[in-house]
Amino acid sequence: MRRSPRPDAVPAGPPRPGNLPYELNRFVGRAVELTDLQRTLESGRLVTVTGVGGVGKSRFAAHAAGRTPARLRRDGVWRVELAAVRRPELVEYTVVEALGLTDHTTRPPRQVLVDHLADRQLVLVVDGFEHLVDVCASLVRDLLRAAPGLRVIAVGRRPLALEGERLFPLAPLTVQDAAELFADRATALLPGFRLDDGHLSDVTEVCRRLDCLPLAVELAAGRLPALSPTQLLERLDDRFRLLTGGGRDSLPRHQTLRTAIGWSHELCTAQERLLWSRLSVFSGQFDLEAAEYICGGEGLHAELVLDVLHELLAQSVVIREESRTGVRYRMLDTVRAYGAEWLEHTGDGGRMRRRHRDWYMGLATWCELDWFSPRQGEVAARIDAELPNLRTALEFCLTEPGETHLGQYLAGTLWFYWAGCGRLAEGRHWLDRSIALDGEAVDEGEPLEYGISRLKALWVLGYVAILQGDTVPALAALQECQDEARRGDDATALAYAVHRTGCLALVTDDMPRAEQLLRAALASYREIGELNSNVLMGQVELAMAVAFQGDLAQAVALCEDVRQVCEDHGERWTMAYALYVLAYAAWHDGDPAKARTLLHECLAIDHEFHDLLGTVLAVELLALVTLVEGDAAEAAVLQGAAAGIWPSVGLPLFGSAYYNVPHELCETRAREALGDARFDELARAGERLGHDEAVARALGERERRIAVATVPRPVRSTAPEMREPAASPTANGGETTG
Repeated sequence: MRRSPRPDAVPAGPPRPGNLPYELNRFVGRAVELTDLQRTLESGRLVTVTGVGGVGKSRFAAHAAGRTPARLRRDGVWRVELAAVRRPELVEYTVVEALGLTDHTTRPPRQVLVDHLADRQLVLVVDGFEHLVDVCASLVRDLLRAAPGLRVIAVGRRPLALEGERLFPLAPLTVQDAAELFADRATALLPGFRLDDGHLSDVTEVCRRLDCLPLAVELAAGRLPALSPTQLLERLDDRFRLLTGGGRDSLPRHQTLRTAIGWSHELCTAQERLLWSRLSVFSGQFDLEAAEYICGGEGLHAELVLDVLHELLAQSVVIREESRTGVRYRMLDTVRAYGAEWLEHTGDGGRMRRRHRDWYMGLATWCELDWFSPRQGEVAARIDAELPNLRTALEFCLTEPGETHLGQYLAGTLWFYWAGCGRLAEGRHWLDRSIALDGEAVDEGEPLEYGISRLKALWVLGYVAILQGDTVPALAALQECQDEARRGDDATALAYAVHRTGCLALVTDDMPRAEQLLRAALASYREIGELNSNVLMGQVELAMAVAFQGDLAQAVALCEDVRQVCEDHGERWTMAYALYVLAYAAWHDGDPAKARTLLHECLAIDHEFHDLLGTVLAVELLALVTLVEGDAAEAAVLQGAAAGIWPSVGLPLFGSAYYNVPHELCETRAREALGDARFDELARAGERLGHDEAVARALGERERRIAVATVPRPVRSTAPEMREPAASPTANGGETTG
């Protein structure tokens, strides 16, 4: 969805839509190239910046994209980084993630992108595609054909080979610009450094010998705290003779880059080189704790990792970055690849990848437990940050012989992220793969943990499929889980499978069966001592089932109990669903002010967790409350806003007769108050709001004109006549999100 500032916020400067990061140090040189790229982008919608690794393609493309004319980027500049993506089928998910989209439907991610970009005017920077050129070329082609306002700056070492593609080969810096870059980075390390202090000749020669490649120049400048420019030049001479990089058939520019990195590698101590190679197992960012666990031991004590990492940071081998989860680190892809080659030469690659897998399985396990705590927001941010490494761990499990059960465990353990943080489609991908690789039922002689892993993956797969509205595969997975759990006498897996089967009955309007199954699941949870977000969600879903059958008082009692337990444990996400039901009850009892207060709290939580289903249901109910308060025009806008969100969730109101009654009531009375033409006009205006804009509008303070005579309050009626829903966001199977 489009990211926009809240209407009640006053931005410090012009809006800056997109995800392009601000630059942390000065961009040096390339004035001519920047002008040329702007001109090329004006005349062509696809420009591919090519060049040798280390020439500065990524930085140049991002800097240039941020300077494109405003008319070409009305909806922002967005950057997607593909260097950490290893499998072609994950490219589209990565682009969806980079654009900040969430989608609950069964639409392929490519269709989600096409639909999102069709009427937008933006610049998309696709960086690091060369190892995935075929799938990237296909995706870029389809997006450009469907979105006339889209312009793409592709960044890689080879062209995409598409019709209409404009190639923009990026040459090394001029000697003058390279020397200026060296001086700028050197001054950051040594504030007193000046090129005119007798250093100009040596620095110029260093830059020339490094072919003025920005990466090599910055690595050289990073050594100045230990070496003078003259010493740099002398050691560079040694490195050219010692390390040529590739075979005789390698291109000279590849040998030059390898020489620069190999020279920096040789200047490291033995422990620094060892850590460099071991850090190459990470995909994207990592934190200190992960580095200490994975890379410590066998020649590098864990307690020394911090000191050695500090030296690699000082030499610009590793980059320090701030994030929502604290300080994190990463290596440039070229530097990482160099370390990976050394790791394989040591014969330690397999052991490091297993330690990497073990760490991230442990992280996922801890996050699952901590999800039911006041730290839910921190858990969501942590998994967001670690997603590239979790993907690498999952891929290892599902490609390494004998590791499938661990892949099933990891994919199942991340249920809270797939369902709770807007990653249903990717979760479905890993769950389907893990189950398909281990399709046979658990044999009696098989170790118990294998059966536990598969059972968990099955009920989570059923859960995710329910949320996507894919009921047939959901039923198959849940039935298999129940059958295997009964054979293996696994009460926990059976309780979860019965619970999710009750969710399936709920979204298919079989309320008596839903109530029966959910009560059975909750009884099983109590018997085995299970208490977490899933259990509480089952109680909210039971509240919906009984409310749909006419017992709203019992539904309120159930949700008040959930609310109290959530407050006791600091749980917020599940509590939002209970608040939704309570808000519905407040509206039903004729207290729209209380309903609005509850819905505002509910919607704020849903939005924080990117819970699109919870968000859209809250907006729908806020439209009804707004109507009761007398503002039919604003109610029409909010109904339009909800209509704009539903395509990313699934079938509007799940195709449920129960859920549709309040929506129809709101629309009917708003049309009576406004007339069809005015209602349709306002609803279309609401539909054009972006996701963030819609939430901001629903939560914003505004003047209200109460016109009770014009828009009558809802008349209470029996549940069989109105088929009034408890209206919980969990009606689509429990714990859900955008």
